[in-house]
Amino acid sequence: MTDTPLLQVNNVTKTFGGIIALNNVSFDVYKGEILGIIGPNGSGKTTVVNCITGFVKASAGQVLFRGKTITGKPPHKIADMGVLRTFQIMRPYFSLPAYKNLVIPLCSPRARRTGGWRGGGKLGDRNTVSIDILEEIGFERDSYVPYKTTNTLPTGYLKRLELARCLALKPELIICDEVFSGLSMSEIASMVPLIERLQMDGITLIMIEHRLRELFQVANRVMVLNFGEKLVEGSAREVMADPRVREAYFGSEVVEEVMNHA
Repeated sequence: MTDTPLLQVNNVTKTFGGIIALNNVSFDVYKGEILGIIGPNGSGKTTVVNCITGFVKASAGQVLFRGKTITGKPPHKIADMGVLRTFQIMRPYFSLPAYKNLVIPLCSPRARRTGGWRGGGKLGDRNTVSIDILEEIGFERDSYVPYKTTNTLPTGYLKRLELARCLALKPELIICDEVFSGLSMSEIASMVPLIERLQMDGITLIMIEHRLRELFQVANRVMVLNFGEKLVEGSAREVMADPRVREAYFGSEVVEEVMNHA
């Protein structure tokens, strides 16, 4: 990790009518790290992701990527810079075969400009490259799964497909919104090393999660939001030891259980 932040969120506030969804939230993300963001439902986690990725416009504050402001840019412009995201409610092209969901981003301006993941945006047949990426993300190459219509795939494959679509664009930063949500224990167990491998490949990650045990296995730092405000930031153990987190989010018994198994 470097001393210069890859992403800077400075004093971001977002209101919806009279509701303050985010209140003066600031944090930095450094290249090569995994930052976990946790908090109860309605704490502002998804709103901060939407402000970063351009799906909603911040009411105040600034978001910088590589020192350049991305505040107010549309989502496709931010994605073209290398900031990608997954969605808690997956948004693939359900009527297409799974691998065709990757052909589309491989034809994008960013993929043509950067080469895409493993050079697949410039080199080779994009259908074959799509299958290669799906295999790398956990699809069985010799099975028929990559060719199945996307709306027939179970949740575990859809979560991986979300990540694969990000990889096709050769991301610098991926924001994962509840990537462990809805998965079985065996699916979660196989997803954790995948996240670790993405970090080893040089990808920076922000992970919004309710699955704390698995998040704490991979996150370098954790930030807690509550009622739209940042409560605390630090290592998983530091965060969970903070009495404000215990009071606002978990309750002491849950905290002890999570930390004993982290």
